[in-house]
Amino acid sequence: MQHPDTLWTIAIILAAIVSLFTVRWAYFKILKIAKDKNLVDNPDARKLQKTPVPVMGGIAVFIGMVAGVLLGSALSVGLGIGSTAVLLPVVLAMVIMLYTGAMDDIVGLSPGSRFALEILTILGLIYGSGSCVDSFHGLWGVEAFSWWIGVPITVVAGVGVVNAVNMIDGVNGLSSGLCIVCCLIYGTIFFFAGDMPNAILAFAMAAALFPFLLHNVFGSRSRMFIGDAGTMVMGMLMTWFTISILNSNTEVAIKLERPNANMIAFALAVLSVPIFDTVRVMFMRILKGKSPFHPDKTHLHHVFVNVGISHALTSLVEITLNLLVVVVWMVMVRLGARMDWQLYVVTAISMMLVWGTYFFLRNQVNRHTAFMHRLAHFSLATHLGDRNWWQKLQHWLDKREITEAQNSVQQKQHYSFHIQFDPDPNNLKEQDRRKVLEFMKGKAEVYVADIKKMSGAEQLRVDALITEGELEGYVKVITRSNIGAPAIVALADDVTF
Repeated sequence: MQHPDTLWTIAIILAAIVSLFTVRWAYFKILKIAKDKNLVDNPDARKLQKTPVPVMGGIAVFIGMVAGVLLGSALSVGLGIGSTAVLLPVVLAMVIMLYTGAMDDIVGLSPGSRFALEILTILGLIYGSGSCVDSFHGLWGVEAFSWWIGVPITVVAGVGVVNAVNMIDGVNGLSSGLCIVCCLIYGTIFFFAGDMPNAILAFAMAAALFPFLLHNVFGSRSRMFIGDAGTMVMGMLMTWFTISILNSNTEVAIKLERPNANMIAFALAVLSVPIFDTVRVMFMRILKGKSPFHPDKTHLHHVFVNVGISHALTSLVEITLNLLVVVVWMVMVRLGARMDWQLYVVTAISMMLVWGTYFFLRNQVNRHTAFMHRLAHFSLATHLGDRNWWQKLQHWLDKREITEAQNSVQQKQHYSFHIQFDPDPNNLKEQDRRKVLEFMKGKAEVYVADIKKMSGAEQLRVDALITEGELEGYVKVITRSNIGAPAIVALADDVTF
């Protein structure tokens, strides 16, 4: 008979694998639905994307997470090592947040409606699970206290966490990447504290988010945003994890053999960037006489992007800042620092890193300092879209979407194309398209390099014309170069002009 911890480890690993591959399977199906139904996030004055982007990524992630948790639950019961029934209330709460966020993505909800649904959902989670933040575990000498105090504290903290995670979702990879890191940290804590159901939930969510993160950061045609549906699910999950380590029945610090560990400081450190950035943003809006929920471009990620830093590096820097706060907390615990000092130092370092970075960069931008000039020059190197490895990864991620788009076009055309050209002699692009296709006509395959040299078309326009023909379905690519660009091409079957 295997040791229970070994069996739990197997269940966790298999749950994570199922989560990852379920998202991989569901992602393109959700993407197709989002595009067909025009469920997209359109650019506006405060958003950073330039084109509409499908916004249903959170649904794919949730499907994968639930599949992983379901398998983990089945294995835990089948192997006789325990039950994960404790997760039912949080999964149901996440379902409500998924629907709430999806409604907000599709039709829009007022802040009041969202807050009401968040409060009711958190209350349902509290009473459904029988847990809330009802103990300070020795901080300031306070142990367990009444639910008359604990429930309001939990609701305020939960609503704050849900909205902090939602509001930080502004650049590719930030909210999902941060949630992956948080889930890995929480999952490790739960595993070594013996809370295996929550460990399954944490690692399943981290695995479900990983394929989404790849498409969100590196994809082009396959990119989706996680949307409010995704951020509100992640926020509710972080709320549950906070409840799980701070209610009076857990004693996580004792189980980890670190009785001096202040788990309140830990919970604050794990979400330091979204919490402190949201507090600053809302306070600044109030000072300006605006609603704290009035959307603007004053988040930390906005100032990074404003100085020219890429989305990928912006996300990496903010996640690193968040991890630094967690590392500071860990060092203090190992040094035997008092519980209250852990909280004070975590708060101070979070303010310094999150608020200090924002105000420093904002000051440099406003004054156009020499540092700002150097930073603007450096920022050019952070945009990696033209690197070979990036383009290869992007092509691999987008390949299925490109193929499905081609198949869709071919089906609509019944695999037959009759191309009509614009007769206007001043339409130089159309004239070059005719030259390219005339050169390819009657040949089984053609080198792109030969088209550029011998077709008579403008060389700089050939690649774009071939890519356009590939996407529309009347050009097929036989082989590609090392960077994924078409190298040998041919006309699709039954093309006439």
